[in-house]
Amino acid sequence: MSAWTYEKAGVPHLKGDPAYNRKIAGWIRSTRVPGVCGDMLGFASLFDLRKAGIKDPLLVASTDGVGTKLELARLLGKHDTIGIDLVAMCVNDLITSGARPLFFLDYYAAGKFQTRVIEEVLKGITEGCRRAGCALAGGETAIMPGFYSDKKKALAAQYDVAGFSVGAVDRKKVVTGKKIKAGDILLGIQSSGFHSNGYSLIRKIFSEKELSGPLGRRLLTPTLIYVKPVLALVKKIAVRGIVHITGGGFYDNLPRVIPKGLGARVNRDSWKVPEIFRIAQKSGGISEREMHKTFNMGIGMVVILEKRHGGAAQKILKASKLNSWAIGKITKEIGVTIA
Repeated sequence: MSAWTYEKAGVPHLKGDPAYNRKIAGWIRSTRVPGVCGDMLGFASLFDLRKAGIKDPLLVASTDGVGTKLELARLLGKHDTIGIDLVAMCVNDLITSGARPLFFLDYYAAGKFQTRVIEEVLKGITEGCRRAGCALAGGETAIMPGFYSDKKKALAAQYDVAGFSVGAVDRKKVVTGKKIKAGDILLGIQSSGFHSNGYSLIRKIFSEKELSGPLGRRLLTPTLIYVKPVLALVKKIAVRGIVHITGGGFYDNLPRVIPKGLGARVNRDSWKVPEIFRIAQKSGGISEREMHKTFNMGIGMVVILEKRHGGAAQKILKASKLNSWAIGKITKEIGVTIA
């Protein structure tokens, strides 16, 4: 029996592959922003906060993944948008404090190294970073044969991704939600679809045949990255609260920023719910409450501000080609009501 090597165990020695390194280095460098030190390809990354232009910076951090939307990408053999989702889920959380994303790191883990798949994912990550205006400052690729199951041999090997984003905000400009008052409006900003939440349910209510066709490709639409339009809004208007509508929908996410003693009332007729959500609802026999507790229903972010600023805020968002609607208001009744 021949001697074992790491490569025979299923883990290629890619760190020493000059061609591969040159290719990914070009993508990574395309995300460079002021403040990045060095060439971003060492063991750790340095970032100079003074060059970020924030006078009295507070660091803000977030981490997230893409969830079982990854299985839909495997089914369709399309992995180039998953990286955008990964960046979006992290930086969209980050901006709820009014922070600007500075840099991003990724973690990719799979049971088998497949060059095409990992390159597509990385391309999506760099595209997401460019859209968010942050640098891809580092990452890790872990190949773990036998750890990730791979029952469907016709598809790409199973993999998982995680993202980590760090940003900064001037101490005097942090958005905390503490200034929210009864009567403030909820300005809902359009989503691009399901974003990256609820796919465990979606994969139960649709058949594999349905998910393998046009419906599946529609469901793979990447998450919108709200960084630039929301920060442009915060710069011009006194925003009191920002909510990222992710897993848990309206019922779980709105209370995360609303002060104790207050609640929110959402008028579900104030915007047109995209057809794809109703298709899912009908296919799964899902109740209206469960829909609003699981999915974003066409509203990816909610900005809370004084009623008098509503029109001006909508104009700013429209300049970034984003539709928005006054979908409700803050009330003195605790909890979230959708009617």
